[in-house]
Amino acid sequence: MTAIVGISAFYHDSAAALVVDGEIVAAAQEERFTRRKHDPAFPQQALAYLLGQAPGEVDAVAYYESPWLKRQRVRRSLLGTAPGGAEAFRLALRGGIARPDHTERRIRAGLRTAGLSGDLPVLWSRHHLSHAASAYYPSPFERAAVLTVDGVGEWATTGIFLGEGARITALAEQVFPHSLGLLYSAVTHFCGFKVDSGEYKLMGLAAYGDPGSPQTRALRELIRERLVDVREDGSFVLDMRYFTFHRGGTIIDVRRWERLFGMARRRPESGGAQRYANLALAVQQVTEEVMVRLARHARELTGADALCLAGGVALNCVANSRVLHEAGFDRVWVQPAAGDAGGAVGAALAAHHLALGGHRPTAPLPDGMKAAHLGPDIPDGAVADLVRRYGAHCTSYDDFDKLAEEVAGELAEGKVVGWVQGRMEFGPRALGNRSILADPRNATAKSWLNAKIKAREDFRPFAPSLLAEAADAYLEPPVPSRYMLLTTRVRPGDDGSPIPAATHVDGTARHHTVEAADNPRFWGLIDAFRTRTGCAALVNTSFNVRGEPVVATADDAYRCFLRTGMDLLVIGDHLFRQADQSAELAHDSLPLD
Repeated sequence: MTAIVGISAFYHDSAAALVVDGEIVAAAQEERFTRRKHDPAFPQQALAYLLGQAPGEVDAVAYYESPWLKRQRVRRSLLGTAPGGAEAFRLALRGGIARPDHTERRIRAGLRTAGLSGDLPVLWSRHHLSHAASAYYPSPFERAAVLTVDGVGEWATTGIFLGEGARITALAEQVFPHSLGLLYSAVTHFCGFKVDSGEYKLMGLAAYGDPGSPQTRALRELIRERLVDVREDGSFVLDMRYFTFHRGGTIIDVRRWERLFGMARRRPESGGAQRYANLALAVQQVTEEVMVRLARHARELTGADALCLAGGVALNCVANSRVLHEAGFDRVWVQPAAGDAGGAVGAALAAHHLALGGHRPTAPLPDGMKAAHLGPDIPDGAVADLVRRYGAHCTSYDDFDKLAEEVAGELAEGKVVGWVQGRMEFGPRALGNRSILADPRNATAKSWLNAKIKAREDFRPFAPSLLAEAADAYLEPPVPSRYMLLTTRVRPGDDGSPIPAATHVDGTARHHTVEAADNPRFWGLIDAFRTRTGCAALVNTSFNVRGEPVVATADDAYRCFLRTGMDLLVIGDHLFRQADQSAELAHDSLPLD
């Protein structure tokens, strides 16, 4: 038996993963424990969780990228822009990014703090190889093309690989500073959102753009003519006169962008004027075009009929859907933790298969990510301890069917429910274990949930979770989407969408098809709602408020529940009603971490 811990850290979304004999046993992001969103620190608490899941001794640790190659890229790019990049280079040295020995010391110190030997072998992967391994090895394919696209790793910003059996072979790459992910992040910044976390907001805003508008067409052509030159094979070149990220500090030359587009950079939290929605749509269309061309090129290079996707750009579910339908592959599988957190899984898998020569387990069906339920469970006694410490009130059920019927009835009456079950999801999507749920038939629920529960922008959409066997009644085509990483059109009803609260302004949904085998409790709740209402779907959004990570523990869930307008909270077999809780508990005595 070989146990390998994978680590991603020191940039954003740090995480740790445990792989035993090629099987993913556990994985978690550090932010869920520290309550610091996108926490970049060494994943100390995530590692402690993993060690509690390990069946024996840990044999090796794998880091998700090469600090030596990253130092090379930082030195060449920043010093190459001297004198402008000199200060950024000094900051990089101070932060350790340009000092590989510093990275190794931090890793070994973290291992010792966790009770592991500081002399454990530390294996170094490559950033895009980690992404590729995270996508290919858990996929159900014996042979597949692999496409990885993100901001930047060491040098690579895009990679095409071939996965065959236990091997992954690199075939082509695009290198820094030419980056599709950084182009998308640049527009994210110009539209007033935060880089490395606001890109999904830009994707949501894009649906409000007018595809037939002359302005949208003009903006798209400006992007194509002035910012990025896209080739037939999907390779591209950025015009670096408009960007500053290669010099450190800011990401774009704002004044040059304002002159190019004839509009000022949007101030954060200001109104989402139509011109910014049109710009968001324009860059989204360019991103989709590049992704489809890259995927087609990957098919030409590999001859494979299956494709695996990873890297931060693979979280763009609209682009993923274009790839699925237009790139010529029979099957497409996307790593649910496609961003840097998933690099921890990929590093461990790459170490097992490529560095240590381990066998690949039989290609799993439907895949090896175990429905992304890889994080901590709610321990026995956690709810009883919560009730005792806070004086909370709940009703406990010894029959899940009765609990599901009760909650389904409350949802049908317009109540909002926090739903916490089993192991926490790994990756950015809530898939029924750390979710906030509502009735999708209520057209006003979207605005109310955004304003009163999530405290976020009104244009942000919500996803439907629906019974997989009922998908055809709501979606056209009814594409399976176990990880909420694809979009499709919602089938219109007699009076518009049958699930308006979970239908985006453009008539699509980022849907989640729920299989009973994946999540029997969540499937059972939706089925109980279908029995009561005839609707086999629920609004499903992650259990958190704006600026906070998704809840991990019973305490996290209870505090978030008290501070929001949620009506009910279900943790395991225990149901809490907001009206039954002491009013004092909602004040400063229970701050959010």
